[in-house]
Amino acid sequence: MSISGIVFYSITSLFFHLLFVELGLNRIYIMSISSAPVPANEMERLLGLSELDIDYSDHQVTFQDLAKLAAKVAGTRISLVNLIDSLTQWTISNYGLDIDQMLREDSVCQYTIMESEHFEVGDLTEDERFKDKFYVTGEPNVKYYYGIPLKTGDGLQIGALCVLDQERKTLEPEKIELLKIIADEIVGRLKTHKVLENLKSRLLEAGQTQKKVAHDIRGPLGGIVGLAQIIRDQGDQNRMDEVLEFINLIHKSGNSILDLAEEILGSHKEKGTTAGSPRASNGQGFTLAIFKDKLEKLYGPQAKQKNIRFQVNTSPLTENIHFSKSKLLQITGNLISNSMKFTPPFGEVTVDLHLLIDQLKPALRISVKDSGVGITTENIQAIVSGNASSTNGTGGEQGFGFGLALVKHLVDSLGGTISISSQPGAGTNFEIDLPQNIY
Repeated sequence: MSISGIVFYSITSLFFHLLFVELGLNRIYIMSISSAPVPANEMERLLGLSELDIDYSDHQVTFQDLAKLAAKVAGTRISLVNLIDSLTQWTISNYGLDIDQMLREDSVCQYTIMESEHFEVGDLTEDERFKDKFYVTGEPNVKYYYGIPLKTGDGLQIGALCVLDQERKTLEPEKIELLKIIADEIVGRLKTHKVLENLKSRLLEAGQTQKKVAHDIRGPLGGIVGLAQIIRDQGDQNRMDEVLEFINLIHKSGNSILDLAEEILGSHKEKGTTAGSPRASNGQGFTLAIFKDKLEKLYGPQAKQKNIRFQVNTSPLTENIHFSKSKLLQITGNLISNSMKFTPPFGEVTVDLHLLIDQLKPALRISVKDSGVGITTENIQAIVSGNASSTNGTGGEQGFGFGLALVKHLVDSLGGTISISSQPGAGTNFEIDLPQNIY
């Protein structure tokens, strides 16, 4: 896409975002024309990425062979498998360059997801958009870039497969076709991984249900057996009033078992018909301890780069209890990235994770607190209503205006609640409660 094309696109995109707001649709719009490209279907694109529920730290091995194959096919030194969320480009697998993430605004792949087929730059050192980027002016000193969008079956471009080199390259049509096949295989594996995770979750939940049934039925059955044994042992000495009382107790125990069966059947029926139910997507072996470790690994580098003190706290009493992980990394990650964006250097971002153990309504409470610039009452209302606008961060980070709207959508879809407290200049605290299956 040429520079003039990008300017035209930005104006057109702004017009349509304003049109969506005018029509009352639940969209976010960008207040001013941004230098960074944003797809017209950005919110749908982010939702498509969130549906895959990807752990960005967990796929290096999954795609290592495809990343290497792409580099060998293209004859380049470097190949990256990148997924792009609202603020960050996550490299989930790499070959020839050890990198995990970078700001979306610094990436070349942000332009690739604007294209339907590919995006190519013959010499990054001569392109005004990229010539001053750290990977061009310093190691690995790349010049050539070729990227193919990673597209879901719905045509949503969630990221890019890219190859890079320190020398100019010319890719033959046959090699380009092979790269497209590799890109399709990457998306296919992501979908397969999601299906397998769902199957594992259902098997795990079935096992937990079996244990619960065995535990809950043991009491009523034990009572029935015990009462029947008393009647048998007393034989002719049984009085009619005692027998009737025993039979009444047996009847109540039997009804308890029937009620339990109805509860189990009703629960499974609900799971089968409610796609967004938190019960339908329980994570296997996911705990607060694991959650904390993943957040520290994923967002620690961002904090270090901006000299922000980043801390994740859990409750020792509940950190090893298993619970649902559905969309948790997407929800919490967007909040953390947003807090870091609006927190100046040497500030703080603190995450508190707690399981609220209530027999009737267990929940996960996520609190993300920062010492940043804060949010006005008007902007808090805009976030809650899903109409937050974009602003730049304290370090000049480009704002896209979609992260918090995505969080609100995901929390609502999981039946949770979100509250925001803030004062301009005094920081912000996001608090989310999500209903959970604890097992």
